[in-house]
Amino acid sequence: MRILITGVTGKLGARLVETLNDKHEIIGFGSPELDIKNFNEVMTTVSRENPDLVVNAAAWTDVDGCALDPDKAVTINGFGAQNLAIAAYEVGASILHISSNEIFDGKSRQPYREYDQPNPANAYGYSKYVGERSVIESNPRHYVIRSSWIFAHKGKNFVHAIINAARARKPLRVVIDEVANPTYNDDLAEAIARLVDSGRYGTYHLTNEGTVSRYQFARYILDKSGFGSTPIEKISIHEWQRPSRPPVYSGLANMLGRHIGIRMRDWREAVDDFLQKEGLLISS
Repeated sequence: MRILITGVTGKLGARLVETLNDKHEIIGFGSPELDIKNFNEVMTTVSRENPDLVVNAAAWTDVDGCALDPDKAVTINGFGAQNLAIAAYEVGASILHISSNEIFDGKSRQPYREYDQPNPANAYGYSKYVGERSVIESNPRHYVIRSSWIFAHKGKNFVHAIINAARARKPLRVVIDEVANPTYNDDLAEAIARLVDSGRYGTYHLTNEGTVSRYQFARYILDKSGFGSTPIEKISIHEWQRPSRPPVYSGLANMLGRHIGIRMRDWREAVDDFLQKEGLLISS
């Protein structure tokens, strides 16, 4: 299969190139090479490359930035996705779009399933919801993937931030009432590869199994990386001042993926594997 992937300079996009390259022909574009906001540029590029599948891993993921400039967020995350979906449709290709747990409002107390009603609680979530709807309405051959709290090798992520703060003996304050699914970037890419091979279109929740609070996540990371004695101050989400407030509870249930045999391991196993590959795993 010939696959065009956007956002290949990002962590998930780069990992998808590595994962899918074994079985498929990959054409990758970063944001400098392809501006997904530009409809004519997208149409020209997709028409020229003539892929069988377009994977949209490009996004503006600065959640606080989206709150400060919601129009920019919708233009990139919403209409950029629409441009790719239309262009894919025009050449007979399918579209795979990466979305987010933040399309939900956080008022549930049990994991959201794929067909629960979205109700974005912030500008980032709204922009991702616009992207979802645009993809679904523009191309019937679509995969919409929702994930959450992705941590990856290289670059900034929550796991490294917690360990680096502990190593520098900085005070740690972590919220106890923001809950979701930590997701290992490598596991997510593998699950997406399996979904692409299945040809089963639809909306999927692909996360590592299990929900946890930010505080519990941080505590587990420290305990497993040799910083078990490092204290963490528990705070509420309302005490952490920022331009954008995430949904309090946005755990996702992998109902459809499980139905077709795609299931991801427990988040603790994934964190252990990540830490081991980083040379940070101390306790077994």
